[in-house]
Amino acid sequence: MADIRGNFVGIKSPNPFWLASAPPTDKEYNVRRAFEAGWGGVVWKTLGAEGPPIVNVNGPRYGVVYGADRRVLGLNNIELITDRPLEVNLREIKAVKRDYPDRALVVSLMVPCEEQAWKDILARVEETGADGVELNFGCPHGMSERGMGSAVGQVPDYIEMVTRWCKANSRMPVIVKLTPNITDIRYPARAAAKGGADAVSLINTVSSITSVDLDNFSPEPTIDGKGSHGGYCGPAVKPIALNMVAEIARDPETAGLPISGIGGITTWRDAAEFMALGCGNVQVCTAAMTYGFKVVQEMISGLKLWMDDKGHPDLGAFRGRAVPNVTDWQYLNLNYVTKARIDPGKCIECGRCFAACEDTSHQAIAMRVEAGQRRFEVIDEECVACNLCVDVCPVEGCITMERLSAGSIDPRTGQVVSDDHADWTTHPNNPGRVAAE
Repeated sequence: MADIRGNFVGIKSPNPFWLASAPPTDKEYNVRRAFEAGWGGVVWKTLGAEGPPIVNVNGPRYGVVYGADRRVLGLNNIELITDRPLEVNLREIKAVKRDYPDRALVVSLMVPCEEQAWKDILARVEETGADGVELNFGCPHGMSERGMGSAVGQVPDYIEMVTRWCKANSRMPVIVKLTPNITDIRYPARAAAKGGADAVSLINTVSSITSVDLDNFSPEPTIDGKGSHGGYCGPAVKPIALNMVAEIARDPETAGLPISGIGGITTWRDAAEFMALGCGNVQVCTAAMTYGFKVVQEMISGLKLWMDDKGHPDLGAFRGRAVPNVTDWQYLNLNYVTKARIDPGKCIECGRCFAACEDTSHQAIAMRVEAGQRRFEVIDEECVACNLCVDVCPVEGCITMERLSAGSIDPRTGQVVSDDHADWTTHPNNPGRVAAE
């Protein structure tokens, strides 16, 4: 069976599935249960410097976005960093690492932008035997208002400065956790690399308000009639996370920088997609909070079975394989032509494809009635292959996109034309791209 052991910046773990820094990793009891369930590692919930205590709300801390079947698509979390004493956390970290030496244990940190504050907490974490630290530059609420979290992560100069401090004052690998609440993720990633970071992790949560209570007109979760923006996570943020991971993986200035992928990872397939875009491991939160720690067992078995089926002996065999296939729009092959095809044997006559195409797309699906039954057919000359019909069809495999034997774009009209001779030439609006059968 495939070898899924991980070695991320020298931190070894029996599998690439780690729990992210979040409520599930807040204390020794949770982490022990997680390791017994099979998690390969954890990032301990963010620790802060000693000083005034952290006080969390004593009311609802989560907002939620549901799918039609009440499946959790996203959580909005307003909880701050750990409100447990630093000394207690450090003692528990040491005990857990002692009893689970084969598991990865990384500690998330967030302290003010003062070199001495970082130097002090790094020394104390190092004494626990932890495998590494993750610098929390992503928290979008509460701590950012105090000049930490995303307030640092949105300023590349601060990222580089603090990262450099940590590398100078610790033997442990330093992972920099990046905020998605920024225009271009490449700049903070470049800053982390310049500061000497061993790796980056992303994405942290997306600043959000998930809903508004229309009875009291307060954002949810509601605390005594008021609400606040929080950090959005879960399956809904996965596309954002994949895009940002890909941007870092293919940027010439950060290509090769180890990445720990975070954001909506719920299944083994999600994890494999992140690793195909260059991630060395993945971190999970919402899935564990929704389904419990044992969800990792399905992730482990599913990943192994897929790797065996595809002939990937280890994680390195497919890590980063998708990166060369990520490009910018202007480099896509405009001579690649497909058309939608409807399988009448699978069609349930719901008409979703027709309604979507007729009302909002290109009027490329015809509907006719025969013996009281509706039939749907694609009008090739109108179909632009947008695949909206595939996306809205409730029957998997009923509508597919079929590549034409050959085709090209007429430079005079911009229209797709057939070319049975397969003699394609470079399109003037697509320089450097030539397609041929």
